[in-house]
Amino acid sequence: MEEGMNVLHDLGIQSTRYLQENYADSQDWFILVSVLADLRNAFYVLFPVWFHIRETVGINLLWVAVVGDWINLVFKWILFGQRPYWWVLDTDYYSNTSVPLIKQFPVTCETGPGSPSGHAMGAAGVYYVMVTSALAILRGKKKPTFGFRCLKVVLWLGYWAVQLNVCLSRIYLAAHFPHQVVAGVLSGIAVAKTFSHIRSIYNASLKKYCLITFFLFGFALGFYVLLKGLGVDLLWTLEKAKRWCQRPEWVHLDTTPFASLFKNLGTLFGLGLALNSSMYRESCKGELSRSLPFRLACIASSLVLLHLFDTLKPPSQNELIFYALSFCKSAAVPFASVSLIPYCLARVLGQTHKKSL
Repeated sequence: MEEGMNVLHDLGIQSTRYLQENYADSQDWFILVSVLADLRNAFYVLFPVWFHIRETVGINLLWVAVVGDWINLVFKWILFGQRPYWWVLDTDYYSNTSVPLIKQFPVTCETGPGSPSGHAMGAAGVYYVMVTSALAILRGKKKPTFGFRCLKVVLWLGYWAVQLNVCLSRIYLAAHFPHQVVAGVLSGIAVAKTFSHIRSIYNASLKKYCLITFFLFGFALGFYVLLKGLGVDLLWTLEKAKRWCQRPEWVHLDTTPFASLFKNLGTLFGLGLALNSSMYRESCKGELSRSLPFRLACIASSLVLLHLFDTLKPPSQNELIFYALSFCKSAAVPFASVSLIPYCLARVLGQTHKKSL
């Protein structure tokens, strides 16, 4: 079993080496793709845009992103996946030959286990929601026309082009092996397909959001404590990352498994808080919410405010404080987009409308 995995990992290292040597000019492109595929962009950019275009799509997108990333964390803890940048330096597989030289980059040194790829899984799930939703909106209840069929082909080709670039990017950056990105894509699609059949997420109460948030946290923490008691350290990858990363400053606390967990839980809790608030009911359920200029103003304001908000980084000197502030910051993102900004705009525009009368 171990020998088979070593052979599989070696094939992955050769893939990374091939890409780095033959596509050295594409380094900036692959780094950009990896940055854009980060789930942070789903929360800070894609969610506010889609929520104010079609509310149900935004809610679905956020659930797929959050629950998908939680499932990704659990899978990573179960599968104990290596990452190329540390495995190639840590293994004794090359004891009789020279160790292949692969480059590292500022976005390479993630600290969690490698399988399945979170970037590939997140991009596959989130973009699947966007493509299927866009096609459903454009088709409506009419029979598909020739133009619609052409558009469908174009959108799905674009979808797979995105997935291919994300996968190649993660392999090029030595962050993942090929089998890990393939597993990520398949898992992401499976999560998105599952949530396309769950209708209860669109009218869930705050109590239900709280219960699901506590369940996800309790399950992850219980799983960690249980295995810790059995002598299995699920944070074994932190030592690998710190030991084999080329530069210490490339190892960031916000890439740890628990940082990801608290960010996701905060986002889900913030969405539940926003959708069940009086500010949301007064603004997004009123007559003004049907106005296109109002929706566009909500999108533009959300993107600007969330961009400024994203620049605020919690202090990383103390891990518990960092995780707590990450939870609060993540909760504020959907709350601002869904509740606070529409409410403020509705008050301003409503008062302006009354004065003009």
